[in-house]
Amino acid sequence: MENENSKVKEWYLKEYTTDELGKEIKDDITFYDIFYALDTYKDIYETIGVGDSVIRERIFMKLAEIMKVDYNYIYNQWLLS
Repeated sequence: MENENSKVKEWYLKEYTTDELGKEIKDDITFYDIFYALDTYKDIYETIGVGDSVIRERIFMKLAEIMKVDYNYIYNQWLLS
């Protein structure tokens, strides 16, 4: 079971085994790191290490689940950055 300290890349590659772009996600980034980046208006694509909107959306959906917030909260934070 993933939590805020889980590595995004490990989760992503396990969940989306056929998505080759997932290998480009930064090795050390956690879900908390992404949440923090959104709250501090950082470039999320730079934070993740991949500029793909499908990967971003999948990570955002999982992040909302882990942080126990509505997906729209995560998405709106990204829009503000």
